[in-house]
Amino acid sequence: MQKKKVVVNDTFQKKYIYYLTEGVGKNFDPEFKPELTPKEMLELGVFGGKYLRDCQKEFPKSWFKKAKLSEVKDSSVNFFKVNASLPLVEWQKRGWIYPADPRGWFQWYCRYYMGRRIPEEDKRQIKRWKAIRRHLGAIKKNCRKGDLGCRRKQRQALLHWAYDSRKI
Repeated sequence: MQKKKVVVNDTFQKKYIYYLTEGVGKNFDPEFKPELTPKEMLELGVFGGKYLRDCQKEFPKSWFKKAKLSEVKDSSVNFFKVNASLPLVEWQKRGWIYPADPRGWFQWYCRYYMGRRIPEEDKRQIKRWKAIRRHLGAIKKNCRKGDLGCRRKQRQALLHWAYDSRKI
């Protein structure tokens, strides 16, 4: 694949440039097996609908046709109708934000999905993604299979990390 240059100009980044070196949704690290695509996540309802509102030009239009978006963070647009995320300022305080992806993990995932690769950062984010699996165990231990009303906050958090918690 020939490298494709992407120039980002949005609220968080001005003239940020990166390159797509892999095909869309292709050649993921073998340890990274997300169950949901960014498009599916946006359609289900994640991050209170506030995520990616001002940077839609960077990603395929199809991702936003059925996306549940909101001008302000609104838990009612989340699939499980609960708030399951910390504010961005908390992510910044905890050192979880990579400077090239100032919106956090989901922005990294969207760009990774599109074909951007940054080996060290990809490794770090995949490690974080794997660590979230602990919530799967808690749901399996404490909920009947298919009981979507059980542990809704944990289920929503898993959706935020591309795990399809509706299947647990």
